[in-house]
Amino acid sequence: MIACICIHGFTGGPYEVEPLADHLKLHTNWYVVTPRMPGHGLDLQLDDVTYEDWIEKIESLYLSIQKHYETIYLVGFSMGGMIAAYLAAKYKSDKLVLLSASRRYISFKQIAIDILGFAKKGLQNTLQDDPLLHHYLRKKGAVPPKATLEFLKCMQFTQPYLKKVYCPVFIAQGIQDGMVPYNAVEYLDREIPVETEIIYYHDSKHLICLGEDKEVVTKAVYKFLKR
Repeated sequence: MIACICIHGFTGGPYEVEPLADHLKLHTNWYVVTPRMPGHGLDLQLDDVTYEDWIEKIESLYLSIQKHYETIYLVGFSMGGMIAAYLAAKYKSDKLVLLSASRRYISFKQIAIDILGFAKKGLQNTLQDDPLLHHYLRKKGAVPPKATLEFLKCMQFTQPYLKKVYCPVFIAQGIQDGMVPYNAVEYLDREIPVETEIIYYHDSKHLICLGEDKEVVTKAVYKFLKR
């Protein structure tokens, strides 16, 4: 029996990976779960949580699933990708999918391009349909500096585990990602000791499961996991 854990990113929620999770539920008989890390979701409450809380939530879920399923796949978006890599290394998971994984972070050049794009869509009266804008606005003022520090601690903790990942790995990265520069993939590929399968998506921003290439990304992940 197969289980698949889909892990969202920092200041996000299960909605970030839901289209992919829904596709896997529809086209497989796997147990697919999208946990929410403490303080995350549509109503951010990040003042009193630590990166240990985030990891503990996902790790305890993994251990409970491990009791009932022989095969476990891990899918992680952004910070969730780094947590997924940590679990894959520690527990020898069967497959690992990294979506816009935050091995490196913040592309200021792309953020500037995004802002210009918002201005253009505002003139065209299509701005209300942009998921990236809603993502930025929802987080405005809701992310305390302490939470950002916890994010950095999480990256520092999980990064050394990349060199201990030995399962098959698929990496998907958007070229227009404003949070994670696309050359972060080079670091992932260099640090993970096994050969990785990498696909860059020209029209994708950070929210790779919700953006322009979401259907193509979903099908690529499905194909990798079913192989």
